Amino acid sequence: MRLDKFLKVSRLIKRRTVANSVSEAGKIYVNGNPAKPAKQLKVGDIIEIEYINRKEKVEVLVIPEGNVSAQDADSLYKMI
Repeated sequence: MRLDKFLKVSRLIKRRTVANSVSEAGKIYVNGNPAKPAKQLKVGDIIEIEYINRKEKVEVLVIPEGNVSAQDADSLYKMI
């Protein structure tokens, strides 16, 4: 699954267009490297997101096939 779609489905970022722009601005890292929105994720990848006033680091646990309900969204990743 693409990075921008995973961020939207997991609800780490609300909209895919926002995920695209944040990624293009160099504020998202996958396994320590700056990542483009089209980066293909796999289970075990570490995603770092630089928000305005904080950093968040998560590990990908599950790559969903499609959309995920809001209750299940936080089961896709683990906070580090």
